[in-house]
Amino acid sequence: MIPAAVEALIAQFARFPGVGRRSAERMAFDLLAGGADRADTLRLAVERLSDVSLCPECGFFAEQGRCLICSQGRQDRHQLLVVERPMDVIAFEKTAGFRGLYHVLGGHLSPLKGITPDKLRLISLYARLDRGDITELILATSPSVEGDATSLYIAGQVEREGLNITRLGRGVPMGGSLEFSDAGTLRLALEGRRGLHGS
Repeated sequence: MIPAAVEALIAQFARFPGVGRRSAERMAFDLLAGGADRADTLRLAVERLSDVSLCPECGFFAEQGRCLICSQGRQDRHQLLVVERPMDVIAFEKTAGFRGLYHVLGGHLSPLKGITPDKLRLISLYARLDRGDITELILATSPSVEGDATSLYIAGQVEREGLNITRLGRGVPMGGSLEFSDAGTLRLALEGRRGLHGS
């Protein structure tokens, strides 16, 4: 009963995380009800995504070259916060509690899924640390077995004199996702970070 074009749109919406068939139908029908202008606005927005890439410096979203965070004069260019995904950067920026730099790994170690160190943005992380500007490396991987293993692996690879390596405090629930943590929880976790070796 549903036209093929609408069915195709529903199928695409249903591919988004947390969107089931019914939600996808509601979005598609709402878009249809908005008329051609609304559909054109959505089409143009989607087309503009082709201009978005990953920042060569930190791995966050950028439209031209480096991202806005790397381009602007941050208050503390000696702190580097390592996260798994670009969405984690957005979560920390919402707290307004961190004024340093970021590094997006592109995931976490998971040998069973074939995600080994060479699949993450570790070479570029090591290069940034080799410059000598960073005095504190904050490992903010997700509080899960894989996230902890990733943090411990990185800490073992980058230990050097003058670099303080810390991990987020446990304000974030075990097994949770940083993307869905509220700003207050993330701020407490950031403020309660501690060294990996009890320091």
